[in-house]
Amino acid sequence: MRVEVAGKSTTQGIRRLRGLTAIKTLHTTNDNWDLVADIRSANLAEFDHVLREVRIIDGVLNSETSLLLSTV
Repeated sequence: MRVEVAGKSTTQGIRRLRGLTAIKTLHTTNDNWDLVADIRSANLAEFDHVLREVRIIDGVLNSETSLLLSTV
């Protein structure tokens, strides 16, 4: 998941994101997105729940999610 956060909320946003157990790694980036989160879930219902949890964090402005289907 790529995440855009408000500049003044970056530290708080990172802290909240790291508190979500489904987020296994969190990276800063140098592109249009501020953070990239590696999300792991047991099923789509859990995945959907994590997406909603991320999007309600104060300071999260936008997000975009891609599913990795296979390694080639």
